[in-house]
Amino acid sequence: MTRRTFNLGLTAVCLCWSVVTAAAQNLTVAAASDLQSALPTIVSEFERATGQKVTLTFGSSGNFYTQIQNGAPFDVFLSADIDYPKRLESSGLADRGSLYEYARGRIVLWTRRDTGLDVSRGLHLLEQSSVRRISIANPEHAPYGRAAVAALRAERLYDVVRGKLVMGENISQAAQFAQSGSADVGIIALSLALAPTLKASGTYFELPESLHSPIQQAAIVVASSRQKELARQFIEALKKPDVVRLLQSYGFATPVPTSR
Repeated sequence: MTRRTFNLGLTAVCLCWSVVTAAAQNLTVAAASDLQSALPTIVSEFERATGQKVTLTFGSSGNFYTQIQNGAPFDVFLSADIDYPKRLESSGLADRGSLYEYARGRIVLWTRRDTGLDVSRGLHLLEQSSVRRISIANPEHAPYGRAAVAALRAERLYDVVRGKLVMGENISQAAQFAQSGSADVGIIALSLALAPTLKASGTYFELPESLHSPIQQAAIVVASSRQKELARQFIEALKKPDVVRLLQSYGFATPVPTSR
């Protein structure tokens, strides 16, 4: 299916979304940076169907979690780690019952084509002396960074290569480091490796999921939101079959759609 055909299908499905008639301020969505390629298309169609404006902010899930704890004015939180929304829900900072696991992520080894590195060798490629810098997201607050560290430890490589690691603030910045040449190789999200720019300029190798805990990604409505009806509608939109297929096209594993 071509992207044009897909977009037409997505538009048709979006026409079924109920339209919010009351005037409202922008819906503010805090989103994990692995969604930077997929989410704008979803938001564009949601805006078209509802007539409401959505403001996206991308970053690391751990940082958003802390910001929401401190009262940041987000309406929806799309986390790359289901644990953060669960904690917010249990502490009363997210609407109970709004949590939805919208995807599971994958990590890959990615490099620019001009490096000449063969990423199909897997993580043991990183032991080579020609690999001087390896970009990952900061594991302190980025789920993809924790998955990268777990994979390296599983292959008994973390202590070998830790001196080569370059930390991005989030997974998008880690990908930028590899793409720009600030790192020779990056352990990044599959969704970013499939984005047009990185797909055109580099090559990737999917790392076995057995090397790390599942990257379960979930959405919640922030309890302090003044746009709860619209926020819930946005999360419901993530369950639409064409939205699910879009996420799958960027390498996410997704639940079976429940909405039609």
